[in-house]
Amino acid sequence: MQLTRLFAIRHGETAWNRESRIQGQLDIPLNETGRWQAQRVALALRHEALAAIYSSDLSRARATAEPLAQALGLAVQTHAGLRERCFGVFQGHTWTELEQTHPEVVLAWKNRIPDYAPPGGESLLQLRERVEATFTELAARHPGQAIAVVAHGGVLDILYRTATRIDLQAPRAWAMANAAIHRLLWTADSGFALLSWGDTRHLEEADEAGPRDESAAA
Repeated sequence: MQLTRLFAIRHGETAWNRESRIQGQLDIPLNETGRWQAQRVALALRHEALAAIYSSDLSRARATAEPLAQALGLAVQTHAGLRERCFGVFQGHTWTELEQTHPEVVLAWKNRIPDYAPPGGESLLQLRERVEATFTELAARHPGQAIAVVAHGGVLDILYRTATRIDLQAPRAWAMANAAIHRLLWTADSGFALLSWGDTRHLEEADEAGPRDESAAA
């Protein structure tokens, strides 16, 4: 049985991450810290024998994948199935704003109601179907090889739940830091298995190119 090794990576930080503003499928670029984080991901994985690098087609994920692709001489292959959950009309707002204008939305989000979808957006059930299908498709292309996949917090939350068999409605008790590296295995018979989660050691080392902005939160 041939294994596929996966390095799943959340995109680097954006200005909206700092503001706790819902990005969803809006195309928000990396900020300065996010670009630094992307370089650190490339340094951390530059010696891995990756067969391919995949990314969401949103620019914050693509820009996180590009330094690693350049380091390894690979092209970034984008896939729309790796996009963040679509929050419809609530994209661009903070949860604090929504608590004032649409409290029922915040309640549904906090309770993780599986079939609830914001107007014009996706439910958790729809997100899970998309994410599982996309990661399975990509992993199945590379038996016996290793790949890197750069995506988003909501997408990787589903991947964690899939690999650990945790229910959609279970409260999240695992970290989802920007530019963290997560390691998994996949086989056609057993699906996904978790090796390690939330590795941010590459972000804790001194920046060889100069000091970083330590005020930036993950």
